[in-house]
Amino acid sequence: MLIITPHVRIPLSEIEIHAVRSQGAGGQNVNKVASAIHLRFNIRASSLADVYKQRLLMLNDQRITNDGAIVIKAQAHRGQEQNKQAALQRLAELIKSVTLTRKKRRATKPSRSAKKKRVDAKNQRGKLKTSRRRVGHVDD
Repeated sequence: MLIITPHVRIPLSEIEIHAVRSQGAGGQNVNKVASAIHLRFNIRASSLADVYKQRLLMLNDQRITNDGAIVIKAQAHRGQEQNKQAALQRLAELIKSVTLTRKKRRATKPSRSAKKKRVDAKNQRGKLKTSRRRVGHVDD
């Protein structure tokens, strides 16, 4: 059972995990051992609440395919078990990001005193600049 929040849990039977060979340099061991993990999670067929499914499908994330599956590849560690835990952790973080509801932003306006302070500061700055002009200077 993958626990995302106290209320959101995913059975491990809904997550496909395959061990594959890692890419890149690594010597002879990398050619023999399948230590990288391919994790696949079908959003539509999962037991998640419909609200979370919709939010996941609306995400603009390259890990989510067009057919509604999350694909994560973990190959940062040398051990298969460490990569498996890293992949599950990344899946949990992705799902947790859609379970959080952000507070709606309320539009605010500056107070009357804040507007007055701003205008007064502008006027004072203008007076300072005026006082720096040459004496007897005529504006066009």
